[in-house]
Amino acid sequence: MAETVALDPVDLQILRLLQNDARTTYRDLATQVGVAPSTCLDRVTRLRRSGVILGHELRLDPAKMGRGLEALLSVQLRPHRRELVVPFVERIRALPESRSLFHLAGPDDYLVHVAVADTADLQRLVLDEFTSRREVARVETRLIFQQWACGPMLPPVHGGAPVG
Repeated sequence: MAETVALDPVDLQILRLLQNDARTTYRDLATQVGVAPSTCLDRVTRLRRSGVILGHELRLDPAKMGRGLEALLSVQLRPHRRELVVPFVERIRALPESRSLFHLAGPDDYLVHVAVADTADLQRLVLDEFTSRREVARVETRLIFQQWACGPMLPPVHGGAPVG
């Protein structure tokens, strides 16, 4: 299990603001949290070095890029062995249609979020890239009608104080 990092209220406020807009300048961030810009820079640098901040990400609209249909594919492998899992994961991660891949516990081994042009493209993807693989026992497809981003991720609060 990963070691947690101690975060004080200023760190939490910095993280909340950066999650809402990662392009916020250090000067604006410092003003909003009530510290000097140099202090803010030091804190963000510490949060990066400690692994709390993993990077920055550009989000694209799949529909505007010709991939207007999104789906979740539940995949079960047979058998679930490392020599089959590693090439499967590498291939699925390399597919341009793949948005994210989750390794699961339970009846399904993987959940794959994909974005495709239409139902024919989804059928092609499932048949050519999933069910045609010898290690894939079953694929179940669920269409995504709508998706919402959720609020910023902050540490759990126990007894009124953040854990960390």
